[in-house]
Amino acid sequence: MEIIGYLASVLIGISLGLIGGGGSILTVPVLVYLFSIDTVLATTYSLFVVGFTSSVGSLSYLKKGWVEVRIVLFFGLPSTISVFLTRHYLLPRIPELVMNVGGFELTRSILLMLFFAVLMLLAAYSMIKKAVEGEEECNRTAHMIWIVVRGLLVGIVTGLIGAGGGFLIIPALIKLLKLTMKTAVGTSLVIIAVNSLAGFAFSMDQSPVRWPFLLTVTIIAIFGIFIGSYLSAKIEGKKLKPAFGWFVLVMGIYILIKEILLKRI
Repeated sequence: MEIIGYLASVLIGISLGLIGGGGSILTVPVLVYLFSIDTVLATTYSLFVVGFTSSVGSLSYLKKGWVEVRIVLFFGLPSTISVFLTRHYLLPRIPELVMNVGGFELTRSILLMLFFAVLMLLAAYSMIKKAVEGEEECNRTAHMIWIVVRGLLVGIVTGLIGAGGGFLIIPALIKLLKLTMKTAVGTSLVIIAVNSLAGFAFSMDQSPVRWPFLLTVTIIAIFGIFIGSYLSAKIEGKKLKPAFGWFVLVMGIYILIKEILLKRI
């Protein structure tokens, strides 16, 4: 299964390089189901993998000026604070056994995976539906209060399940601030990188880190970014995004079935 896990790690980077997101939604399932890592520890590892892959992926956007630094600050600061509070106060307070209903034990690990599955379904919906781009010129009204609120929400998601939350960030940047798709993706990657690496730093004292394994997965994912970037010059990412969305949808349903039904068998 580990060989399959390393191959799947390439898909994390390919997705990031090809369609500008989606890779982080694969990281925790890969770590939990293919590498048999505890769910909470997998969220910590995911923060590192997602953070570094997003950092590498954002470099080309930074060079081309497709990153709004001011928005990174307004979105990223409350989001980072939210990540810190979630990792230090909310996550540790979730009990190992949340409840027992009819013989079904809802543990913390199962609860996190169910939450993750729901987020995957939402992410799949956002990728499958027709994208709304903000290419047209308009007078941008800075809905910064909503950006701050969305930043806090993304921070909770990142802190709980180690996902970057690009499917929440990009629509907000396009619909609220009227950014172009390319600028929204570049800005989102920087926000995800800052949030994820900060979240990993906040979590290092809570669990041991297997650095050789973690660096191997990260390097493979970064290799996938270069593959995705190369393919993006030949294949239009917008055409592949719905297909990837269906794949994420199937995975989300699989997690729901595995964690709810199969655990009871």
